[in-house]
Amino acid sequence: MTLTIRLARNFKSFDRFTRFRIVRTMSSQTFLVDHPRYAFLKDLGLQSHNQGVYNGKWFANGMVVQSISPATGEVIAEVSQGNVDDYDACVVEARKAWSTWVDIPAPKRGEIVRQIGVALRDKLEPLGKLVSMEMGKILPEGVGEVQEYVDICDYAVGLSRMFEGKVIPSERPNHTLLEMWNPLGTIGIISAFNFPVAVYGWNNALSMICGNTMIWKGAPSTPLCSIATTKIVAQVLEKNNLPGAICSLICGGADVGSAMANDPRLPLISFTGSTKVGKQVAVAVQSRFGRNLLELGGNNAILVDESAPIDLVIRASVFSCAGTSGQRCTTTRRLVLHDKIYDSVLSGLIKAYDQLLPRMGDPLESGVLLGPLHNQAAVDSFSATIKEAESLGGHVVFGGKVMTDRPGFFVQPTIITGLKPTASVVMNECFAPILYVLKCEDMDEAIAINNSVDQGLSSSMFTQNLGQIFKWLGPKGSDCGIVNINIGTSGAEIGGAFGGEKHTGGGRESGSDSWKQYMRRSTCTINYGKDLPLAQGIKFE
Repeated sequence: MTLTIRLARNFKSFDRFTRFRIVRTMSSQTFLVDHPRYAFLKDLGLQSHNQGVYNGKWFANGMVVQSISPATGEVIAEVSQGNVDDYDACVVEARKAWSTWVDIPAPKRGEIVRQIGVALRDKLEPLGKLVSMEMGKILPEGVGEVQEYVDICDYAVGLSRMFEGKVIPSERPNHTLLEMWNPLGTIGIISAFNFPVAVYGWNNALSMICGNTMIWKGAPSTPLCSIATTKIVAQVLEKNNLPGAICSLICGGADVGSAMANDPRLPLISFTGSTKVGKQVAVAVQSRFGRNLLELGGNNAILVDESAPIDLVIRASVFSCAGTSGQRCTTTRRLVLHDKIYDSVLSGLIKAYDQLLPRMGDPLESGVLLGPLHNQAAVDSFSATIKEAESLGGHVVFGGKVMTDRPGFFVQPTIITGLKPTASVVMNECFAPILYVLKCEDMDEAIAINNSVDQGLSSSMFTQNLGQIFKWLGPKGSDCGIVNINIGTSGAEIGGAFGGEKHTGGGRESGSDSWKQYMRRSTCTINYGKDLPLAQGIKFE
């Protein structure tokens, strides 16, 4: 017998950070982890019941939750979460570990990160399968997500020998100004279900080379990804006789997330999730004068000029709009078409979508292009959004249905026309494969539509007009953190800084100079002479 408690949306103490299913197992139960088809889960060190807290040792004293396969609704395995006391134990050990870790030179820290990358390569396929199985994205994307962590490890290794601080000319004789960068200490990472490995990887690799230790709280609905990833990282640390608490983990609920946001021992909280929850985290962290690194929602748009190659537009739009079943923060939600090419692009897109439907299915199967939504709450949001769009005059020209002929949380990718860009349903992000196709008379109008929403994450323009390209990239163009030309809104590379503006939060992760977010900067003035001149020529004598 199994007692299942589904938390209501208004149960504030949990809903503040996520919704998940709590289960108290009262007798034996069958788990997918024990099925021969999923033997790769055992290769990752997972069992039918797993402890969800690590600070150099594995333990947990919180509630038991079940990890559910979005493709079938079956239970993969159970996880004992941590509670606030367990979280405190992680912070204590991570802060102790910092004293050891920070004394290791950055290039040698980079060597540890290199070994983590090698260990991840060795588990690329099984960990990628777990991502697909637990999150719901198709297998090439699951494996690609782990590869992204590997890539950021490679990037971080080189960066560990390249931290630059400026040498600044002084106006005073025999003086030099230097910039020094030092680690923050122990930081907090709260990641989301849709990239249960890669987002942690961005933060983990850069934080480690910078000299920080960390506490990771993954999404409660993808705890097995968090545990399997931490096991890989922990093995590398232990092999090098380093404290495992350098990379601590706590699988937990809203009580743990709230404790992290309000904890002055964590000078930085990196949060990935919804704009609504991100705002709550930001207020809590700022109230104690901590730092936020926020990666929040994105109501992203592709703009298409009359000069754009239509074939390219359609191919890019299909992945950006329907890939990952619309569950990327960079998914295209709005397609703004010049009225001269509106009909041809729309008809081509509908034909392309029609070819996707037969390739919907189990994300672990070869050839599948469309997996499920992550959970029932996502399906409910999809249905409610379709209903709202139709009530406002929108026309569903493709899709719009929940796939009730199969288990799991499958919906049809959906195209909606007939709405104004300012319609409330268009202005709000729904984390599902719903695309609003809008019409414009010129690119000035299209840019205004792009910039009209609260978020500012990713954007793209398709055009062959050089003037339009540079306007789009300039101060009167896109107000987003990612501004593309002739590619879709999804699929950012690790070498560039990733993040957005406005209600997307302003944080930057991954490449460029994102490493600076994990460090503190000091300006140092050195007097190597025998006199004491004051700045600005001031005399005080």
